[in-house]
Amino acid sequence: MARLPKLAVFDLDYTLWPFWVDTHVDPPFHKSSDGTVRDSRGQNVRLYPEVPKVLERLQDLGVPVAAASRTGEIEGANQLLELFDLVRYFAHREIYPGSKVTHFERLQQKTGVSFAQMIFFDDEKRNIVDVGKLGVLCIHIQNGMSLQTLAQGLETFTNSQAEH
Repeated sequence: MARLPKLAVFDLDYTLWPFWVDTHVDPPFHKSSDGTVRDSRGQNVRLYPEVPKVLERLQDLGVPVAAASRTGEIEGANQLLELFDLVRYFAHREIYPGSKVTHFERLQQKTGVSFAQMIFFDDEKRNIVDVGKLGVLCIHIQNGMSLQTLAQGLETFTNSQAEH
């Protein structure tokens, strides 16, 4: 049986959705009668297409999920997670400005999961570098989160565990 991470952590902007919640869209957000999520200007707001399947897959595998975002638009980010019906997947949410190292230290304190048992998906190299120094396996996301990226990340995690 492949060893799975004890916590999968996701950045939000350009990882789960294709924009920065604090600059590219205008909160507050709402769900239209047709089910689409829109910002205050009526602009359609979307997730990357495979994000719900990615989170569902982790849930099926029994891997808890957390969010780690440095956005200043805390309320808007949380609102989007609710409107996209993603809140149910996230056991923990660390959403506030500052270093991602702080987000991970808090996640470790809350969960008791060691950094070596975490996997982190983010689009920004500097976050990958900072969090990687803690011993977290970091996966650089380039065109949004996908099932393929998840599968590759989990495989990399399993292989890294086999080496220890």
